[in-house]
Amino acid sequence: VEAQCKNIFKSKKVEKGLAFPTCISVNNCVCHNSPLPADSTTLKDGDVVKIDIGAHVDGFIAVVAHTHVVGRTENSEPITGPLADVLQAGNDAAKVALMTLKVGNTNAMVTEAIAKVAKTYGVNPIQGVLMHQLKRFVIDGNKVVIQRNEVDQEVDEITFEANEVYAVDIALSTGEGKPKEMDTKTTVFKRAVETNYRLKMKASRYVFNEINKKYPSLPFSIAAFDDTRQSKMGVVECVKHNMLHTYPVLFEKEGDHIVHVKFTALVLPNGTSKITSGPADIVSACKSEKKLDADSQKLVEELAALELAKAERKKNKKKKKKKKKAAAE
Repeated sequence: VEAQCKNIFKSKKVEKGLAFPTCISVNNCVCHNSPLPADSTTLKDGDVVKIDIGAHVDGFIAVVAHTHVVGRTENSEPITGPLADVLQAGNDAAKVALMTLKVGNTNAMVTEAIAKVAKTYGVNPIQGVLMHQLKRFVIDGNKVVIQRNEVDQEVDEITFEANEVYAVDIALSTGEGKPKEMDTKTTVFKRAVETNYRLKMKASRYVFNEINKKYPSLPFSIAAFDDTRQSKMGVVECVKHNMLHTYPVLFEKEGDHIVHVKFTALVLPNGTSKITSGPADIVSACKSEKKLDADSQKLVEELAALELAKAERKKNKKKKKKKKKAAAE
């Protein structure tokens, strides 16, 4: 990500790079697993892997997450059963959420639309997942959509307005959707800009100086620091005194399947535009026996029609450019 960002605006002094550290969460691990260099986990065929990344240019953020099944492609034997159900549910929930996220609609409408898709496929939205508005250098804006309504976790109702940007975050499980922390240590943090404290340990001061220099407002992984050992020690005091927000590694029960789909959406006056996406290979390899309800299916079909029309416009634009070039020659 850093290398790709360096290729943009080479001639200008523009801040750019990671907006969210690369996380690789395997099987029943839901999210936030950013492995350190010493991690010896080896992926194997059949593993369900969630890849979550984010980048920014001049503080303007784009995020994306994709779920992949190791060793599976669209030419493999079809994926069936609960795994196919949850993969298809994640794909359809993302489409339905995109079509519901538009000017004049509310966050409650998006939450309801996701719940309807999850129920159809017999899966559960993961607790605690919030879709935040994105602003310049702000990855967790105050306007949010909650994926799953809970008695002890509610959000204020909002209405989507033109020219807003959101991270649409879908995380579904074949289990209960109530993940917990286990033995895996947290490696992803974000500076709590409202808190200050005079750190005592040398390691803490080292890591805090690195954070202020490289990641003053956006999430980071201590895997990015040169001295991992010192960073691991240093964040302990920082967290203890509330100088860092933590992104704990969360797990469902062993054997549960989780899908994670995330993309960046621009809410525009004439419609909402999806500007990031992962590959669609796994969805095409799925064979779920469950079908969407009529309302959700209609939204999916409307999105497909819009995407087809958009592709046709691009094709015609290229043809016109070729004709113009040929005429000029």
